[in-house]
Amino acid sequence: MRGAERRAPAPELAARLDFAPASFEELPGWRAERHAEAIPVLLASCGRLTAGVAGSPLRAALAAAPEVSRRLCAAARALPAGDAEAARAWLERELVPWAASNRGVRQGLLTGYYEPELAARRRRGGRFVHPLYRDPGDRVVVDLGEFKQDLAGRRITGLVRGGRFRPYFDRAEIEGGALGGRRLELAWVEDPVALFFLQIQGSGRLRFEDGSLLRVGYAAQNGHDYLAIGRVLIERGELAREEVSLQTIRAWLRARPAEAAEVMNANRSYVFFRVLAGGAPEGAAGVELTAGRSLAVDPSHWAYGLPLWLETVLPEAPEIGRAAAPFAALVVAQDTGGAIRGPVRGDLFLGPGEAAEAIAGRMKQPLTLWLLWPRALGAPPGAAGHRMAP
Repeated sequence: MRGAERRAPAPELAARLDFAPASFEELPGWRAERHAEAIPVLLASCGRLTAGVAGSPLRAALAAAPEVSRRLCAAARALPAGDAEAARAWLERELVPWAASNRGVRQGLLTGYYEPELAARRRRGGRFVHPLYRDPGDRVVVDLGEFKQDLAGRRITGLVRGGRFRPYFDRAEIEGGALGGRRLELAWVEDPVALFFLQIQGSGRLRFEDGSLLRVGYAAQNGHDYLAIGRVLIERGELAREEVSLQTIRAWLRARPAEAAEVMNANRSYVFFRVLAGGAPEGAAGVELTAGRSLAVDPSHWAYGLPLWLETVLPEAPEIGRAAAPFAALVVAQDTGGAIRGPVRGDLFLGPGEAAEAIAGRMKQPLTLWLLWPRALGAPPGAAGHRMAP
């Protein structure tokens, strides 16, 4: 008898955001939530519900019925400020929970980010030799969907060099001076490791010698894919997978300055900044972020401005005396990031300060999400009977 034929492995199915019906009684901690605190966060996103990636079915559904969003926003503005019972009653009357999954897999991944503070100078000098660049303005972003329909929502970034469209400068090229001499520097900092993590966080505060403070935020990115350097250190055998955190990565980089640049340059992604005038960082949706309420999501699956219910366990943070603890909250999709990819994937903004850094730097937590969808719109795209083809 012939031996069994070797079969090629089945192709991995693409990620897909699915929804199953749920109820408010199923949401862990819903009754204990301070619902009134979330209303201003929701209101901040009014008018932004159709922002984001054109390929998102949720965004398309909201865009097709703008009167629903307008009515909900008007009703939310009319709620008595600080009235938790009125806020909860309104949310339960107007919204319906739907349990989110990636093709039926409920558990995803939650990380955290914060607003770091760096010592800075307005002019280069002494140890302050590492620039924060503003957007060079010479990047060309190509929407591939304009060329092929099956590439809708995908973009590439580059520039024309030598008569050809080429990838934009990567981190190593920029650190090597590719943008030098163009007066693009917003400020200079002394710590390249702190600058690297500022780029990962996407926003932060610069403190100058005179005590003045400048808030900076994400302006643009060079178009290269983000690579978590924790993975690089694991592959090199420098860190074990279970011990990787912002704190351990930072300690390794600072202990080995001769090797740090090579490791950081493995992440070819590079972030450009702009000055922020407000009192808090601004997310990709164009609104100021709120600690513990603003969630970065993958906009190819979600739509900015959507309310979500989040459940996780916050990690232990020994340096601030905090034990691991369950956490559930009403959050709003208001941001994204290079590492935030997938249907059940979130990055929770935790604000400024030592406590925020201590928690955010360790967050690689299990995540469960529920979409709070307008009742007037019926079932959301991705619900049983409303799913796109596999």
